[in-house]
Amino acid sequence: MQDKHGILTAPIPGLLKQLTVPMIFGIVAILMFNLIDTFFISLLGTKALAAVSFTFPVTFAVNCITMGIGVGLSTCIARLLGQGNAKSAAKLTSHGLLLAVLLVMTASTIGFLTIEPLFLALGATSDLIPLIDQYMSIWYLAVPLLVIPMSGNSAIRATGDTKTPAKIMMLAGLINGVLDPLLIFGYGPFPELGVQGAAIASGISWAGALAGSLWVLIKREKMLSLPHVPSLLADWLQILRIGTPAAFANALNPLSGAILMIMLASQGTTAVAAYGAAQRVESLMLIVVMAITSSLSPIIAQNMGAEHRGRVIEAIFVTVKFSLFFQLMLFIMMVPLSIPISHLFSQEPAVRDTLWKYLLIVPLSYCFQAIVMILISSLNALHMPIKAFQWSFMRLFVFLLPCAWLGRYFYASEGLFAGIAVGNALCGIAAFIYLLRFRDPQLLRD
Repeated sequence: MQDKHGILTAPIPGLLKQLTVPMIFGIVAILMFNLIDTFFISLLGTKALAAVSFTFPVTFAVNCITMGIGVGLSTCIARLLGQGNAKSAAKLTSHGLLLAVLLVMTASTIGFLTIEPLFLALGATSDLIPLIDQYMSIWYLAVPLLVIPMSGNSAIRATGDTKTPAKIMMLAGLINGVLDPLLIFGYGPFPELGVQGAAIASGISWAGALAGSLWVLIKREKMLSLPHVPSLLADWLQILRIGTPAAFANALNPLSGAILMIMLASQGTTAVAAYGAAQRVESLMLIVVMAITSSLSPIIAQNMGAEHRGRVIEAIFVTVKFSLFFQLMLFIMMVPLSIPISHLFSQEPAVRDTLWKYLLIVPLSYCFQAIVMILISSLNALHMPIKAFQWSFMRLFVFLLPCAWLGRYFYASEGLFAGIAVGNALCGIAAFIYLLRFRDPQLLRD
């Protein structure tokens, strides 16, 4: 296969920039998608916002399936493309998309049939169940439309093209942003559908993304073919070998976040509110690192397929150096901005003060967190998914949560924030020591 994106030949620093910049726009589009939904639903009132908030853990759990399949699919495809085996890559893409659709349809069918008992078990009150049912009954029907864009975009990124997936997600975000107010509030000829309108708007935007992804995969990249039944099971197992640990690793983050919330709840609602706002700031501060680690994956996988281990090592350590420098500079910029940012997210002085302390303590550790993120992405790309999961687990449950608990035990919420920073730092140092082993090309083996 022709190296049309320069993955196997272009200078690594320029290649990382070429792939990362579009990824940033794609991630921003996804974040804006969720923020726009939350904003318009919040205008319906507290009950509507609370009802949809209850759906977040469930929708995230279903999406974890697709995210896991996407990781497994992209790394396997990129390895095949690096070997010059475009025909097998197309077959694997088709089988991977079929697997993702079947798994999500199974999960959504079970979810559709258990809406009321599931959300009552999650703590929703009976008066919120009708609103939750209105939203989730549409969401469960529509979510299979999201599977192909998410998994398909992973396949497209595996070729080294990050611009097209970003454009597809921006298109979906635009469609959703336009339709949300029309269908939620019933402007013009549109019916007033409330929270159900938000779910329908999402479904239509996913359909638009699906059309874009299929067009690129079929017409431009020639990466879809008819399923090959004799090799179907083997390809599914190959994808799941990487995708299953990746899906569970994704699920660890909201679980650890919930545990931190429980810890903070004992310090009062002020600490909880400040932490909730801090999570929004954190997602913005880590956008570039999330983008560059996603860009790193196809570089590693394709070059491993082509036996270019020296380029793999260079890519990993160029990414580490850039991420360390970038996150340190971002922290330095954050220091004078911490007060105005804390004022932006809350009107209450106590919440502002707690958020300000978080922004002075925790962001310094994001450079260490970046190293762990790079290691996990690299391990998945190197077809070492169990090790990647182990590092995800260690960061949260061996380093971060115990340090946060100790910090809270001695110094309340400020101590918990310091514990998060210390946990990130300790895990980042351990991850860097582990990464140093990769300087020996002979160690880069499945």
